[in-house]
Amino acid sequence: MKKIITRFLFAFILLNSLFANAHAPEQGFIFLRIYESDGIEGRFEIQAEDLNKIFNWGLLKEGNSLEAIEPHYQELRAYILQHSSFSSSAGIHNVTFKGIDVLSTGLGDYIQVFFDLDNVDPLPDTMDVNYDIAFEESPTHRGFLTMEYNWKAGVINNESNISLYFTPSSTTDTLDLTKVSVWKGFVAMIKQGVWHIWIGTDHIFFLIALILPAVVWRRRDKKLSPLKSWKPVTRFKPAFSYIIKIVTFFTIAHTITLSLAALQIISLPGWIVESIIAFSIGLAAFHNIKPIFKGRDWVIAFVFGLFHGFGFASVLGDIGLKDEFLVYSLLGFNIGVEIGQLVIIALIFPILFLIRNRKSYPKILIGGSIFLILASIYWIIERVFDVNLGVEDTITYWLYEIAVKLGLK
Repeated sequence: MKKIITRFLFAFILLNSLFANAHAPEQGFIFLRIYESDGIEGRFEIQAEDLNKIFNWGLLKEGNSLEAIEPHYQELRAYILQHSSFSSSAGIHNVTFKGIDVLSTGLGDYIQVFFDLDNVDPLPDTMDVNYDIAFEESPTHRGFLTMEYNWKAGVINNESNISLYFTPSSTTDTLDLTKVSVWKGFVAMIKQGVWHIWIGTDHIFFLIALILPAVVWRRRDKKLSPLKSWKPVTRFKPAFSYIIKIVTFFTIAHTITLSLAALQIISLPGWIVESIIAFSIGLAAFHNIKPIFKGRDWVIAFVFGLFHGFGFASVLGDIGLKDEFLVYSLLGFNIGVEIGQLVIIALIFPILFLIRNRKSYPKILIGGSIFLILASIYWIIERVFDVNLGVEDTITYWLYEIAVKLGLK
């Protein structure tokens, strides 16, 4: 049993590092403007980092210079044509490129590629869109199609209406040009919230730090060592109530700051937010070894939940969601985050409760907390000093090699 649990936790950590980089969601976009008389124009927005992975170009390493991109323009256009398409009952709608630009956001630099679609007079009622840009390089990549303008559907200069959502397993969808579906955008934001939690290694580690002591209680004898100060709970309900209370405070906190940041009432520099999030993991883990807030574990969840909310807001804000759809976006994203958290708790908590009576559990708790403290220090160094120490890249590389040898890749 011990070996099974150990292997499960090890696999969970390694697989999460493969599919995740904290607060660096890999996203690509198609923005469309539909005109009754002038047809359809739009732009692709692709992260420079994604293109660097695909082509090994080294774009924008020394600043946002169009001159650095222009030599690759022809190759980029060919790649886009190969990995995207537009069609309808009228046939294929060919892409005519019009130029490029650079957009800097909190998620990194995006290469904007502008285009027109042909064969759209008259406008079709529906259009089939295929998108699989960067999917072959990253299974965590997600694509969004947004209608910025569609007079026929009553959308005027609105960048917040996500119409289609693409994943590696779902690369083709149908765009309805006759109406705007708020429901589609709402569901897409729920999915984005769930996905952001699942690929947010730092958020998961913070939750694990909070969950680890949920199935034991700390003896009050100060003379006992950290390994001997824990005693397993006798019943499921108190343990479950504890973690629900902690997660509730965390939810309330990040909902407050997510809303404040998305409404542009409060704004904090990204590197500060990310560094504090990293610090929160270490502090919560250290609290498991040596209590800081005796009897008030909820303080850690609430105080640092505020900063996790700013982290969530950076994703929501950089997607470009605003205007009258902001309420739906906030609600959908928050629901998605909560669903993602509940799934993580549902997977981890029963296992911990099952093994709480084992003599090895205090070692798991302390050892896991030490690991989380080391991960926290690692991220703090990277985020404060803006460096890449390469540990995650190395883990990803070796996991890829293992997957190749096992015939999984």
